[in-house]
Amino acid sequence: QVQLVESGGGLVQAGGSLRLSCAASRSIFSINYMGWYRQAPGKQRELVARITSGGGTNYADSVKGRFTISRDNAKNTVYLQMNSLKPEDTAAYYCNAVITPPDSDRGDYWGQGTQVTVSS
Repeated sequence: QVQLVESGGGLVQAGGSLRLSCAASRSIFSINYMGWYRQAPGKQRELVARITSGGGTNYADSVKGRFTISRDNAKNTVYLQMNSLKPEDTAAYYCNAVITPPDSDRGDYWGQGTQVTVSS
């Protein structure tokens, strides 16, 4: 089993910035995909950004140019730098890790979530 612990959420004014962190309980060097999802009240969970083990990234159109995902393999941590925040970015943000065979920890893992609230 792999544990993911998010931190860094909070309340910020529109136009501000936050950096979310996701610390994993094991090495992330070989984890195929790590990403951030968000879920606003009454809405489905959606992909925000994802990064592969090779460093490739993809973003939701709504956050392109404002958010940056990165990974620090030495610290077993993935980050989401969020700039120019908007009220519509308000949501619970969840870290996700997808581990595929032959890794013995193969599976789909989620953190407990961290709340981001952007005031107008």
